[in-house]
Amino acid sequence: MAKKVVATLQTAGKDYAKVIRMKRSPKSGAYVFDETIVPNDRIQEFLSKR
Repeated sequence: MAKKVVATLQTAGKDYAKVIRMKRSPKSGAYVFDETIVPNDRIQEFLSKR
C-alpha cells in the first residue's frame, strides 16, 4: 500500500506530502493516527488545526 501512495505522489503535478498526526480518541483514550495527503504549501495549515 505504501508503494502505491509513493508512486502516486511522484507522478502528480504538485508536490505532496503524507502527513501523519497523532490524536487521542475521545471514546477510549487511546492514541489514533490521522493520515492525510496534503500539498506541501498547506502542511503548516493542516498541522495547526486541531
